[in-house]
Amino acid sequence: MSHIRHPSRRARGFTLIEMMVAVAIFAVLAVLAYAGLDAVLRQRAELDRHYQNLHALQRAYEVMQRDFSQAAPRGVRDELGGPLPALRGDPSGRVVAVTRAGYPNPAGVRHSQLLRVRYVLRNQQLLRLQFPVLDRAPVALPRPDVLLHGVRSLRLRYLDTSGNWQRSWPPVGATATTLPRAVAVTVQLDRLSGPLQWLFVLP
Repeated sequence: MSHIRHPSRRARGFTLIEMMVAVAIFAVLAVLAYAGLDAVLRQRAELDRHYQNLHALQRAYEVMQRDFSQAAPRGVRDELGGPLPALRGDPSGRVVAVTRAGYPNPAGVRHSQLLRVRYVLRNQQLLRLQFPVLDRAPVALPRPDVLLHGVRSLRLRYLDTSGNWQRSWPPVGATATTLPRAVAVTVQLDRLSGPLQWLFVLP
């Protein structure tokens, strides 16, 4: 029985055109994958910014709520010894100072349970200053705590006992220990299209 030998077939490789097509397909897939990853990263960064902004707003609200809800009818003296009311709202609507109770004392040190805080708008920042003593000596101001950045405007109003809103506090005829019934805070931020309004009820 005779065996017929067939000529061996040589191994066939990729042609130049096939290689170019494969590279082109890989490049298209890489571009699509990069675009999708970039969109995901951008969305995540945007969500992180929104979360940080929301956290800052929540913190600012909680801090102001705590201060105003514990307002105390106790006047103080400034650095020059002049009297200041328990709550003093500047006519500009951008500055307010208040005496509040509830000064934490975890170490049990003997000191007043009251403290003085001030809110002020400066360089598009909402600042909170906490003074170490009520009746202050002529010393440097405490380091401010920045509650909000990018603040376009700040307006404070005060509700008197007659139900009328005042642009400053105390109104004419009120004593130094008279507190408003409520404080309305209107804040306009760069990142918000409209104003933000908060209402704090005083004791």
